[in-house]
Amino acid sequence: MPTSQYPILNSIDDPSDLRLLDAQQLPKLASELRQYLITSVAKTGGHLASGLGAIELTIALHYLYNTPDDRLVWDVGHQCYPHKILTGRKHQMDDLRQQGGMSGFPKTSESEYDHFGVGHSSTSIGAALGMAIAAKAQNISRQIVAIIGDGGMSAGMAFEALNHAGSLDTNLLVILNDNEMSISPNVGAMSKYLSRILSGSFYSHMRAGSKKVLSQIPSAWELAKRAEEHIKGMVVPGTLFEEMGFSYFGPIDGHDLPNLMQLLSNLQKIEGPRLLHIVTKKGKGYEPAELDSCRFHGTGPFDISSGKTVNNTPKEKVQSYTQAFSSWVVQKAQEHHKLHVITPAMREGSGLVEFSQRYSERFHDVAIAEQHAVTLAAGMAIDGLKPVVAIYSTFLQRAYDQLVHDVAIQHLNVLFAVDRAGIVGADGATHTGNFDLSFCRCIPNMLIMTPANTDDLFALLNTGFDYDGPALVRYPRDNCIKTDLINTSKSIPIAQSELIHDGKNIAILVFGPFLKIATELSEQFDCTVINMRFVKPLDEQRLIELSKNHSHFFCLEDNAESGGAGSAVNEFLSQHDLNVKCSLNGLKDSFPEQGTRDQVLQQNKLDIEQLSDRIKSIINS
Repeated sequence: MPTSQYPILNSIDDPSDLRLLDAQQLPKLASELRQYLITSVAKTGGHLASGLGAIELTIALHYLYNTPDDRLVWDVGHQCYPHKILTGRKHQMDDLRQQGGMSGFPKTSESEYDHFGVGHSSTSIGAALGMAIAAKAQNISRQIVAIIGDGGMSAGMAFEALNHAGSLDTNLLVILNDNEMSISPNVGAMSKYLSRILSGSFYSHMRAGSKKVLSQIPSAWELAKRAEEHIKGMVVPGTLFEEMGFSYFGPIDGHDLPNLMQLLSNLQKIEGPRLLHIVTKKGKGYEPAELDSCRFHGTGPFDISSGKTVNNTPKEKVQSYTQAFSSWVVQKAQEHHKLHVITPAMREGSGLVEFSQRYSERFHDVAIAEQHAVTLAAGMAIDGLKPVVAIYSTFLQRAYDQLVHDVAIQHLNVLFAVDRAGIVGADGATHTGNFDLSFCRCIPNMLIMTPANTDDLFALLNTGFDYDGPALVRYPRDNCIKTDLINTSKSIPIAQSELIHDGKNIAILVFGPFLKIATELSEQFDCTVINMRFVKPLDEQRLIELSKNHSHFFCLEDNAESGGAGSAVNEFLSQHDLNVKCSLNGLKDSFPEQGTRDQVLQQNKLDIEQLSDRIKSIINS
């Protein structure tokens, strides 16, 4: 890091160095930190816009709080890069989200300043409350702060934690980082003044004293409470939080560092549950990110001067599975007016921008509320609509009860388009979709499908759409062949697999995106290759026929081996007393580390070289 370009930032190895600075130097530090963040993420890619909006807040927190003894609990982790830079990891930004490098999210094993590992949203308040209760139980005096974005506050578990925290007297500060609202100059000035007054010692002491005196006169105390609420309610949107038991302060400008410092300093002296509402701008300080904060929420490497993403797309005619799904659902909706799409805050990620624009009345973004998304779909299906739930595999985990209780038990016609199934790469363990086959396969009434290519994807989506009951199509974060022919009528009969190559002795059973590797293996060893397509139900007739002239089934999948597609094959062989050996080749019994798709495949012994060695071993034995 050039000393001349970042003189103040270069002097900081951890927050203790930060606290040696004069407060007058902090705005300059904010400028340096912002530029360093832009330069770093431009090289590696990652989450940018949210972090740019949290620069001043991060500096103020580490300057005023005694971290790591005081606890800062970040929500999701999208805004944590400035935190990582200030806590001794600025030189690790070069290997951010790469194999063996720094995680893109808070990770307890990475730093003592990361107090809670996180990748999914809305966990910060609950985790911080748990820490506050632990501190009180052990008679430890420490400040505990949960930092949550307005998107994270849309999830039910955030309000569950708020409801619990408001009923306790634990020492907890929740900071709501609101980067979607704007404050008009008049409201902003009034709010700034009011927040300072309400957080000051005079008001706090007066309020405590009044409570002590007036609480002896119930009618007077109730009148005083109502008067205070009405006065605050005229100028601030904090009544909801006050009713939940929090002392509410804000909204204030989260980029006004001096005022933010003053308010946080005041709040350190107040006990009990408090909520500070700050308003920030996503992408603050980098114009392309300010103008298109959605694209710069998570970005690949980009050119700083233009903001354009560096294009590493292969020259072949390819598209992502997400783009292929997007094309299918838009065309399918033209033909089926009862098709509605539901997504939990993943419009862009799930490829639903065009659908949302063309069919706005049939598009439902429920925010970060996966449980509600699934139950909403169940309600639609009950009364005759055909809902498609577009959701990441890792986020479907949050709606497991609703999948079982609200959809499967009632045998409802809901199609789950499960993106990011299997290996996701740089986002690491929190986002890898390695469990969906295992936790869905045990649910009665579920139809589970694994397309191996673009044609499979379209056909299996059609099969799932037509199926009378809950259906799931899972596809990876990977590329597939691009085609202009989107067939919305052709479907594949349930449990019908596909013979790719008729070989001998060993049958490679492919579930999902391993067809190319399987074909290469068949060329080496003359193995039979079957594109299984269906995990539940299996093509049982095919397995019985294969068992007559094959001694070994070699299952390939990008799900956890425990309970996955290979396990289903093993169970079938056992139930029918078929004398065929079966080897499982999927994700191992560990959480995958971050890295490229190819690197994670290699870690899990799913690359062509290691699979080839395994088949050689089978042949030799």
